[in-house]
Amino acid sequence: MRIDPHTHTTRSDGRSTPAELMREAGQAGIDMIGLTDHDTVAGWDVAARGVGASGVALIRGMEISAMYHGITLHMLGYLFDPDNSAIQRHVREVRDSRVNRARDMVDRLSRDFPITWADVQRHIEPGATVGRPHIADALVEAGVVPDRGAAFTDLLRASSPYYVWHQAAEASEAIEWINGAGGRAVFAHPAAPHRNRIVPPEAFEEFAEAGLFGIEIDHRDNLESAKPELAAMADRLGLARFGSSDYHGLGKPNRLGENTTSQAVIEALTQSCQLEVLYP
Repeated sequence: MRIDPHTHTTRSDGRSTPAELMREAGQAGIDMIGLTDHDTVAGWDVAARGVGASGVALIRGMEISAMYHGITLHMLGYLFDPDNSAIQRHVREVRDSRVNRARDMVDRLSRDFPITWADVQRHIEPGATVGRPHIADALVEAGVVPDRGAAFTDLLRASSPYYVWHQAAEASEAIEWINGAGGRAVFAHPAAPHRNRIVPPEAFEEFAEAGLFGIEIDHRDNLESAKPELAAMADRLGLARFGSSDYHGLGKPNRLGENTTSQAVIEALTQSCQLEVLYP
């Protein structure tokens, strides 16, 4: 069974709608897919309606913005109750913070480049979580950079003078929210230095104590040299090994199913979650 548990749609920073994602997954020979848009569950219902026609099972999830002592990171939350009060509060606060942060970044960029907030808004689907990729798309449209990747390498990187931080929960707290809502948490792409600083080994200890379920090891952004160490740490701490594409559709090189997670891991994940996997 081919299982790709980390993907995105137009409800955050992907290029495919939730319905398109399900069709694309079926065409790519994926048996089960995880929809994990940034800080929103807005795509769940539409994707769920595509399960039957696509023949692809759906794991409902969300990629949560978090921090560890000033280092930004992402936690994947799976099969939790979306109406949980802590989750709802996080979604509201982060969505507001993301909009304010994006506007501030555009203000800074507009001093040097032909870009306005209206330009960025054209790339944001109504109700979607706002992120840097939407700014990147506006920069591409304006001819400032050739593609999203170039925008993130230069103008939108964390060390850029145009970068602005946004609100995020402490990672251990986010894990506790996910568990409290009946879900399970997985640390996304933890060894990806081009995204941000890598957390120290003791962070994994803290996350495991907070109830972390797994680590996303097989991911194209993780350093190849770090994967054996991550695997050894997962074994030592009793954490499950995940692999995924982090698919965003056109605009990123990530391809559906380029990394996958074993069926045994997903079965262990679902044993004590609030929600179930939706099967065709």
